[in-house]
Amino acid sequence: MTDSRYTKRTIIKEEVASSELSETRTVKIYLPPGYNELLTYPVLYTQDGEDFFNFGRVATHANRLILDEGMEPVLIVGVDVDKTRRNDEYAPEGSRFAAYCRFFADELVPFVESRYPARRDRAERVIAGDSLGGTVSLHIALDYPDAFNRVLALSGAFFSGTRERIAAESELTWLELYMLVGLQETSVETSRGTFDFVTENRLTRDLLNSKGAELVYEEKDGKHVWGFWQNELPGVMMRFFG
Repeated sequence: MTDSRYTKRTIIKEEVASSELSETRTVKIYLPPGYNELLTYPVLYTQDGEDFFNFGRVATHANRLILDEGMEPVLIVGVDVDKTRRNDEYAPEGSRFAAYCRFFADELVPFVESRYPARRDRAERVIAGDSLGGTVSLHIALDYPDAFNRVLALSGAFFSGTRERIAAESELTWLELYMLVGLQETSVETSRGTFDFVTENRLTRDLLNSKGAELVYEEKDGKHVWGFWQNELPGVMMRFFG
């Protein structure tokens, strides 16, 4: 039976007005056990916020890690996305990609930091995503290095466009990146086509290494599904906040 201390979570729903996206975007904000507005907290920002909370069980994992494993208390900000426009916002060639990146860095982060005791140093922010969510997370860090230098990518959709963006950087010694990909992700069917995520992630890993990024790269048995990523999240969270 799941310990009730883990499932008793404080999650606040906020609406962030965005001039960049010409709409209001829903975000969920997890407050850790013992939350105190007089303290300050590091922040985990996630793409696909609904999925991270519902399928990734990120809040439940955080409660357990904070209460029983000694992880530092952390705020978690999950940014919702309209799945019908996900490719437009998360894919580098998407029609709303640039606007979404500006929203994230210039509107979302200031909104959170104006209302919650979030630490404002880039080393205290981690930006995370799965598949294309990992892609946009990396691009945001590359485009806004003063705001983000720590990225968590679960089976990132790191294709040629992303590698071109990485290649444009002279060096990436400032970037800290965790990459995970499942060994069964060699023929993943997506709305954009069928891809070999293992090969694409290996190519991207090699390029990042050549640029001097601080990289942790792992391949494990797993498919391109939340059942795989959910089980890996606790260990990854401890890497960043343990």
